[in-house]
Amino acid sequence: MSFKAISVCKFVGTISLGLLTGISLTHTTLTLPSLLALPSASTAHTSLTTLTSRTKTLSSYLRHITTFSLFSAYLLSPRRFRHPYLLYMVIVSTISGPGIELAMKLKDGNRDAKEEELRLELADLEEGKAGEAVNGERVRGAIERLRVKEGVRSLVAGVAFSMGLVGLWGDAA
Repeated sequence: MSFKAISVCKFVGTISLGLLTGISLTHTTLTLPSLLALPSASTAHTSLTTLTSRTKTLSSYLRHITTFSLFSAYLLSPRRFRHPYLLYMVIVSTISGPGIELAMKLKDGNRDAKEEELRLELADLEEGKAGEAVNGERVRGAIERLRVKEGVRSLVAGVAFSMGLVGLWGDAA
């Protein structure tokens, strides 16, 4: 296989991992805190659901692109050029998705009933059944939990991105 194709796979994987890190970090530090400044809970909730669904979709695409590109680069590389940092990046970037979700659910095991109640209430709001009956404290709690989750996700993705930068620098040396 051509070394150029392998380099392109590494480049695409590292760039998409950097974008994933940037999205998570921006989500944590800029976007979610600004939702707390919105004037009403229903506005904050609507913004939160829209933002969460779009961010989840984009993060999923970037995580899949990263995994596919870096794993392809690893498999296509000749045996003596197969560096384990590519696999480490794949594993860590994959963990930054469902792994963080699972860890947060295990940590907050007793909050599952509260979150399910909040989801049902918010689903009623979206359908127009509840009107303006959104509890501001619940929305604030959901934003704070999401902020912690995204902070951990950005830290994990940042570690993988740092590994990639050091690995690419080492490959070129």
